[in-house]
Amino acid sequence: QVQLVESGGGSVQAGGSLRLSCAASGYTSRSYCMGWFRQAPGKEREGVATIAKDGSTSYVDSVKGRFTISKDNAKNTLYLQMNSLKPEDTAMYYCAADPRYAGSCLTSYYGMAYWGKGTLVTISS
Repeated sequence: QVQLVESGGGSVQAGGSLRLSCAASGYTSRSYCMGWFRQAPGKEREGVATIAKDGSTSYVDSVKGRFTISKDNAKNTLYLQMNSLKPEDTAMYYCAADPRYAGSCLTSYYGMAYWGKGTLVTISS
């Protein structure tokens, strides 16, 4: 049974940093496209950053240069380092995984096979 458990969310001031973690179990992470998605109140869910099976990464334009996605295959854990946080980054952040995508899954914000329950990130100005 595939399980994804996020951690690391919290409340910080603008300009601060957070690192999200997603512990995966029930599958081998290198065989899946994995990523972080977010949904702010009243807004559509969007892809934030993803890692494809070949290790290539994709980012939504609004976080490029500020966020870094990485994966530790030995620990089956996905990370999202978030720097220079802005109030508009406030959202529930979800980890997701799917074995079907050969390339990026960044735009699959509703189609991913497996989802975590989310971790809340709140950025104050």
